[in-house]
Amino acid sequence: MNDRHHNIDYVELTVTDLDQAKRFYTEAFGWSFNDYGPEYSGIQSPAGGDAPEIGGLALGERPSRGGPFVLLYSEDLDASAEAVRKAGGEVVNGPYGFPGGRRFHFTDPSGNELGVWAQE
Repeated sequence: MNDRHHNIDYVELTVTDLDQAKRFYTEAFGWSFNDYGPEYSGIQSPAGGDAPEIGGLALGERPSRGGPFVLLYSEDLDASAEAVRKAGGEVVNGPYGFPGGRRFHFTDPSGNELGVWAQE
């Protein structure tokens, strides 16, 4: 798994109408989705059903921070959080558990918010 450490791993797009967004991305790009209820759909990998999802569509207000939410993968979440702090970033949420692992959100010195996750 070393080739995944700190690589971009998952991108969440905030959408204001989940069904409309799924239709658009399916029609425009041939994307397929895994539905997790009325507020979230995971974007399936082009590699097939057994491959990890590559992103998701999250129902929400019109994005205010300027775009997609990027998640990086880490082999050691706590060490990554400390590295963010040492480099001048700020951990703004977490670490916290979620289905499949743990994650935290951080802002970089410019104010961009990203996340880092790790398997449990």
